[in-house]
Amino acid sequence: MSTDVLLATEAGAVRRAAEALADGDIVAVPTDTVYGLAVDPTQPKAVARLFALKGRPDDVPLPILVAGPEQVELVAGELEPAATVLAARFWPGPMTLVVPRRPEFSVDLGGPPAARQTVGIRRPDHAVMVALCEILGPLAVTSANLHGSAPATTAAQVFQIFSDLDQPAVILDGGTCAGTPSTVVECRGPASRCLREGALPWDEVQGDEVQGETTG
Repeated sequence: MSTDVLLATEAGAVRRAAEALADGDIVAVPTDTVYGLAVDPTQPKAVARLFALKGRPDDVPLPILVAGPEQVELVAGELEPAATVLAARFWPGPMTLVVPRRPEFSVDLGGPPAARQTVGIRRPDHAVMVALCEILGPLAVTSANLHGSAPATTAAQVFQIFSDLDQPAVILDGGTCAGTPSTVVECRGPASRCLREGALPWDEVQGDEVQGETTG
């Protein structure tokens, strides 16, 4: 498969990436943390190809990126208390909240059966990623790397990592994304617990402004 490497600011680049996603292809995207690999989560073949491309274990579910509150509602319905507080403090930004799914959002994102009742959601602080979600709806996005290796921080690194594999159909070059992967927090009712410490230190997340029970 040939790959289109496009400057994200180039006229028509985001639209081209959206068309590729709608066609069931994998697209590499810049985010406010690191580069990601995105697919339309409603297309099972695209999701399967993403797992295969990364070598990602089937029991590690994919997270969902959203453009705003309306798309959060589509995926998870009304957030519970702890998630509501954390979303208000840290979104848009590098925090993924693992919350109960809305029953109608029944797409297969991988993970064990128990995990399929929940979904990891993040609202990114990046105009390109938000624009794609506004065009297509919530997207499944995971870091652009082979499973277990360091995430790519430039478009050139993405191209190099996957040069001998099934390349993404489109790589949107948004410059250097030198952030740290998001902090992942599971929220149930008023309680929250850290699943992965990332860009946001857990001590900061547990600050006095969080009104709810937090556990490590």
